[in-house]
Amino acid sequence: MAYTYDDQNIFAKILRGEIPNRTVIETEHTLAFDDIAPQAPHHVLVIPKGFYVTADHFAAEASEAEIVDFWRTFGSICADLGVSPDAGDGYRIIANSGRHGVQDVPHFHLHILAGRPLGRMLKDD
Repeated sequence: MAYTYDDQNIFAKILRGEIPNRTVIETEHTLAFDDIAPQAPHHVLVIPKGFYVTADHFAAEASEAEIVDFWRTFGSICADLGVSPDAGDGYRIIANSGRHGVQDVPHFHLHILAGRPLGRMLKDD
């Protein structure tokens, strides 16, 4: 599937330095920053610096270096926040993709939410 990347989305503007952010960590291939409208005491967005629209786009087309850097950065953030289940009470990651996934920004990103009980994500049927 071909993906069309919109280089005017808010995360592209953040990556270009046009919009400020509260950086949590920045690496060669990844940027993580605090969400401007946090839904939990810890709410960090993790984005690749490459132009990937969704998680499956990132998985299919990112280089090994980008993929490793992204996931190692994610793990580092969880450790730094003290939320990994071996040291804290856990976390939730969310990656919305496409219309049905209610993706607001067309740049692949993870939300890390932690610091309080988050409840069930979906209702049981």
